[in-house]
Amino acid sequence: MKKIFMLVLALFAIGGTGMAQAKKALQTVTISTPTVQCESCKKKIESFLLREDGVTKATVDYKRKQAKVSFYTDRTNVENIKTAIANVGYDADDVTANEESYKKLPKCCKKPEDGGGMKQ
Repeated sequence: MKKIFMLVLALFAIGGTGMAQAKKALQTVTISTPTVQCESCKKKIESFLLREDGVTKATVDYKRKQAKVSFYTDRTNVENIKTAIANVGYDADDVTANEESYKKLPKCCKKPEDGGGMKQ
């Protein structure tokens, strides 16, 4: 009888864990990225964000200067995502780019006032 009780208890524990995973909240935000200049910037930010824990999708539109990011709220938050973009070398809403990372960007990815930007 005790074995049956333990088996039933174990099944409820496993079932409860599965239910908790199903309740994860997925959120999508749009972040202003005013210093994004080109396709290279787009690829760099997208690939970097996809390595962040909880991020499921990242799409950068360099013409509109926006990043659209989907993520699980139990693993990360908007501020972490903005910081990640800043760590790559780009401004993200109110978070300014990491200076050292910005210096390492190729010339085409730098701000026009720093001699960068796409030639049109």
